[in-house]
Amino acid sequence: MVKRAHLKSLGDVDIRLVRVFVAVTESGGLAAAEPELNIGRSTISKHIADLELRMGLKLCNRGPSGFSLTVEGERVLTSARKLLSSIDDFQSSVDNIHTNLAGTLRLGLFDQSTTNPNAFIHTAIQSFDRIAPDVSLEISVEPPTGIEGRVIDGSMDIGIVPMHRQSTSLSYEILYDEWMTLYCGAGHALFESPKGALAGIDLSEQKYAGFGFNSPNMKAGQALGMRRAARVQDEEALSLLIQSGSYLGFLADHVAETFLSKGKVRPVDAERTRYVSTFAAITRKQPEPDRKTQTFLSCLTAAHGKDP
Repeated sequence: MVKRAHLKSLGDVDIRLVRVFVAVTESGGLAAAEPELNIGRSTISKHIADLELRMGLKLCNRGPSGFSLTVEGERVLTSARKLLSSIDDFQSSVDNIHTNLAGTLRLGLFDQSTTNPNAFIHTAIQSFDRIAPDVSLEISVEPPTGIEGRVIDGSMDIGIVPMHRQSTSLSYEILYDEWMTLYCGAGHALFESPKGALAGIDLSEQKYAGFGFNSPNMKAGQALGMRRAARVQDEEALSLLIQSGSYLGFLADHVAETFLSKGKVRPVDAERTRYVSTFAAITRKQPEPDRKTQTFLSCLTAAHGKDP
């Protein structure tokens, strides 16, 4: 029996319930959402139940078997994210009226920039915090395609991704480079080969692990005639597969340094396989980024020695 929805218009209480619902979903359950929401599990459960009553829909299954969304819950989650993003956009517009920057800046990164000697994102964050101490930061690590999509749809303010196929909906500010080399792990058939013996070898028959999305990594693998035997979404998973000794794969040289020093990996024909990946900060062209996003972008370009 379909319950009759009581939700005819949105008020502050409804928006609060929606925020609780999104937080629970993104945390993976009621218990996991307690620290995020700073309220008890029983209160969270009541908020979800109230939202379901207001909407006349069962949004999720919760109990001893765990937490999961219903089909209706999945659809409501998509709409809820759009709603909250619109509210944030409105807040950002209001923020632009005030002298002091406020609100939330949502930043997306791709993989391990913290060990890249050419990346100074931490310096940009430090500068930004001095300029805009009242702005909260939300940082997530995602594949480049996910970051680009979220910047375009407005659910993320700024992203830092390797440049590949540029979108006409985005603006790009080049920041730094990252050198990538093909590696194999201890136990691989090529690992014990004499120095120089790997130069010019046919790589097409080797099992290769690469990113499962359009990227410089994909282009480099194809140029060497390699076909992916394993697909990954991040460099952490790629590192594991290479260290298994079963796959070849590209790693950023700054990431591979630790494994090299411990004898866990070795480069494969570095002279031929090495390539450079250029990283850029991306923002959407329309509507124009708000002041806090523009300010953070200026901090990023300054930290990397680029003209604003």
